[in-house]
Amino acid sequence: MNAVLRIAALSLSFLAPGAHAAPPSPVYTNPILHADYSDPDVIRVGDMYYMTSSSFNSSPALPLLQSRDMVHWELVGHAVQRQLPLDVYAQPRHGDGVWAPCLRYHDGKFWIFYPDPDVGVYVTTATGFTGPWSEPRLLLAGKGVIDPTPLWDDDGKAYLLHAWAKSRAGFNNVLTLRRMAPDGSRMLDEAGPVVIDGNKLPNYRTLEGPKLYKHDGWYYVFAPAGGVETGWQSVFRSRRIDGPYEDRIVMAQGISPVNGPHQGAWVRTPQGEDWFYHFQDKRAYGRVVHLQPMAWQDGWPVIGIDREGKGTGEPVMTYRPPVAADTRMAMPPSSDEFNAPVLGLQWQWNANWRPEWYSLTVRPGWLRLQAWSDAAGARNLWHAPAVLLQKLPAERFTVDALVDGAGLAEGGKAGLLMYGMDYRWIGVRRHGGKLMVVAAGCDKANKACTEKDEAVAPLAGNSVHLRMAVAEGGVTRFSYSADGVAYTTVGQPFTAAMGRWVGAQMGLFSIAPATAAGYAEIDYFRVSPAN
Repeated sequence: MNAVLRIAALSLSFLAPGAHAAPPSPVYTNPILHADYSDPDVIRVGDMYYMTSSSFNSSPALPLLQSRDMVHWELVGHAVQRQLPLDVYAQPRHGDGVWAPCLRYHDGKFWIFYPDPDVGVYVTTATGFTGPWSEPRLLLAGKGVIDPTPLWDDDGKAYLLHAWAKSRAGFNNVLTLRRMAPDGSRMLDEAGPVVIDGNKLPNYRTLEGPKLYKHDGWYYVFAPAGGVETGWQSVFRSRRIDGPYEDRIVMAQGISPVNGPHQGAWVRTPQGEDWFYHFQDKRAYGRVVHLQPMAWQDGWPVIGIDREGKGTGEPVMTYRPPVAADTRMAMPPSSDEFNAPVLGLQWQWNANWRPEWYSLTVRPGWLRLQAWSDAAGARNLWHAPAVLLQKLPAERFTVDALVDGAGLAEGGKAGLLMYGMDYRWIGVRRHGGKLMVVAAGCDKANKACTEKDEAVAPLAGNSVHLRMAVAEGGVTRFSYSADGVAYTTVGQPFTAAMGRWVGAQMGLFSIAPATAAGYAEIDYFRVSPAN
């Protein structure tokens, strides 16, 4: 891939809402989404393609993306505004919440089946992809039931196949089949058989994430195994939905740089070509999305390029586009000028959000973040629900923000944040009645570390320009400026750290001691490609 095409591909990640890209190149480059859209599932309805993904504890949940060309994806909403049970997710529950979902179109409506590993499988539906989506309904209760995938068969019967989480159920590596009412209203059995047992297959571990399809009289189960960082993609097939199933590894890393390529969705174009979406775990960057060509050989799919002719493909990094590119394409946004009456769709909160946490109207053109009152005396931001976050959009980028701390109460702080199990921030804090510029952070935030200051300097006035520059590998440097021209670098370079089942996140926060209130105001959050 030459430098011009790489730069063109990178620039797409930084489009503002509604912005459109220049004419496309003759090839696409993986990953097509260098952002943490984990466990992607994709379908086609007509000439439009639709995607959703895991969202874990973030709210709103279940992002909704659509595309006309399979490569360039627009974020159009979320299916779940607040997670159920509401009280449980009022506080951050890192790594819990919405695990791998399944998106389908059946009987004139869209369906999303998604698991909460501590509760069971929920289902929500909508007649239009952008919603409104129905209130999630618990379809299958069960601790440890994860990764559901439905199938409506030719004879009118319906089924639900699912995996198991060892952390909750005490076992995993098996797939269980259940009978479901055709209208998706209830399950028809108390338990179901294990139809695929990874424990009986050589070297299999963590068999999960299944997707169930029927094709040419065969039942196919696409399912990954081997773990998110080191695994592979398998396919199982049978003439009967309840088995027995044959197995084959259809994609593995090979000599490619794409580790653990697996878990995603098979999609067929109107022209009859087959493609497969999957993720790659890039730790601090999260699980980024790749698109692979798919072909059939003796009734088995082969995903990627089969260099050795043995039926197992490996990921491609560049390839011809699947269909004609959409010149109206708009990629998921990152920047926000806060000029609209609502937050950009890229923003998610650390827990179920409340309207009183923010305002976009009190000071037009600015985001007011009400200080979250730390009544519990938490030592860091890991347990703060009112943290406003979004996914990292690329390997290298820069974030600029202008923060006004005039409204902060004594002890209050606010700033620009790189968030994970280790985190760092730069911002303002009121101490002794005066505003200070502060760089601070916490290592092993999930283990109750105490925040430590790396740098403190007096602030002349109420506002400060903040900058976060991210280099390859997630190496992050913070700086500040009084005039937005001359910047002072503070603290040591920090390597962004993943969260619980998610990549690092970037964003904003405002927090105050238990007896205080106050707020901070942010003029803009601008993301640009690194120089």
